[in-house]
Amino acid sequence: MTTLAVVLAALGACGYAVGARMQHSAVRAEMGDGGLKVRSQVQLLRNPLWLLGLAALGSGALLHATALGLAPLSVVQPVGVLALPITVLLSARQQGLRTRELNINVVLAVLAATGGVGAFVFLAAGSATSTPVLPDEQLLATQLVAGAVLALGVFGLLTRSKVRCMAYAAGCAVAYGLVSVLVRALVQQLGSTPLLEINPLPLVAIVAAMAVGGWLLQHGYASGPPELVVACLTVIDPLVAVGLGIGLLGEADAVGSATAAGEVLCAVIACAGVFALARHHPETQDREVQATAADDGDAGVRRIRSDGSST
Repeated sequence: MTTLAVVLAALGACGYAVGARMQHSAVRAEMGDGGLKVRSQVQLLRNPLWLLGLAALGSGALLHATALGLAPLSVVQPVGVLALPITVLLSARQQGLRTRELNINVVLAVLAATGGVGAFVFLAAGSATSTPVLPDEQLLATQLVAGAVLALGVFGLLTRSKVRCMAYAAGCAVAYGLVSVLVRALVQQLGSTPLLEINPLPLVAIVAAMAVGGWLLQHGYASGPPELVVACLTVIDPLVAVGLGIGLLGEADAVGSATAAGEVLCAVIACAGVFALARHHPETQDREVQATAADDGDAGVRRIRSDGSST
């Protein structure tokens, strides 16, 4: 069963990567030069490529959930981070690049993010203890995540380029991290409560978090490369889910200091990999060059006008 679970999780990661690549291309094609406006978002619902990407993402999620039912979390969850290198390879192929032609800094950043989050989830899953998710804890987690998502969304509006992409993708990842906690709460209710007596609030919160996260995800695609979006998702999502488990549910009460230090180190390495990817990715560097050139051009026009030699 474990071998089958790993295979299913790997196929799920492929679904995530292919879906991200398709939706990114569809978003860029629809938004044009005016950004991702409401009209563009509505048109995405009729875009075949975007819908195929959505189907790929849904298939990946279903395969990953099935794998979790066949093997321990510590075996299945790290496999999901394969979506990041797969996305990098898909983008390289679309650009006509060979594997050996990839930027070495991008490769190192992907390895750091992938390895860091994989080791983090492995340590957390191997040392944490299962605890019930009480209604008060669900409400507090929802409030904390809502505040964080709102802050990241506003920050994304006030920034541009790779910073905006990371802010929107991080907001999506935080929302999806809450979904993991709420799904667990819902499953616990299904196992101990009659169907008609189940509290519907976790399900409502799950739908809302998925909708808000999906909206932020599309804006992340509109602001930067798909690799950066996938990197934020695969790193921040499990960190948030585990962080909520540790901080609110007391899952780390029996974790030793050495294991806790290892988890912190892995999280730092994974986040450093995301920032390095944002810094060294060719697309974000090209955008910075274009922005700098545009700013220099505007400054030159202003200088000419102030001299009175041109209107």
